[in-house]
Amino acid sequence: MTSLRRKVQERAPLRGPFLSIPSAMTAEIVAGAGPDFLCIDTEHSPISDAVMTDMIRAADVAGLPALVRVRGLSGQNIAAALDAGACGVLVPHVSTAEEARAVVRYARFPPEGCRGAGPGRAAGYLRDIPGYIARARQDTLVMVQIETMTAIENLAEIIAVPGIDLILVGPGDLGVDLAARGSDKSVDEVIPGILDTARAADMPVGIFSPDRDSSARWLEQLSFVIEGSDAMYLSLATDAAFAPLKTGKT
Repeated sequence: MTSLRRKVQERAPLRGPFLSIPSAMTAEIVAGAGPDFLCIDTEHSPISDAVMTDMIRAADVAGLPALVRVRGLSGQNIAAALDAGACGVLVPHVSTAEEARAVVRYARFPPEGCRGAGPGRAAGYLRDIPGYIARARQDTLVMVQIETMTAIENLAEIIAVPGIDLILVGPGDLGVDLAARGSDKSVDEVIPGILDTARAADMPVGIFSPDRDSSARWLEQLSFVIEGSDAMYLSLATDAAFAPLKTGKT
């Protein structure tokens, strides 16, 4: 089976949601819709490491690759996700090349990084550590989020860090940062520069998109979209289901 990392490198069009509801059942339900991957969001949710592991198991049963957006840049967060069997990590708020290098150190085994070889689920609970290390060196997908003007200013240096596979634009926090700086530019105005810088360096780019129509537009320009989330889908569906009924009565 072709790894998600290889598909990213080949620029295959990929769409998948965030999962922020701490539930393996929800992961199974969403997986049944046929996305290309699932991205478990531990940054903006109460998902524990134990529940995260069960959600990765659910993705495995469905035959889908599971990514994890970790809580933040730390070796502990990254190792927990990868040791649990995630095929890759998305690290939020990476704004400098130094931070990008730290991501690579924590996510990759020596000699590229300093990740420890733990006897966790990914390694068959000690039964397959050498085999897992070999697979992880080939298949672990390492992504960083670009969410601030500082990150954009340092983008060429971030992209140049060996071991980074994809940059993902976070329009929400990028908009917050622009507003906080009093910038007269909108998110839509700064994204083309991000794409140009990435293309010049042959770096794959992804973005968060709230819905299918927006994703379709973005997939004309890039190849990786995180589309909505399980909580968003539930909210929209329940709003529609419980909208006031038009009975025709006065």
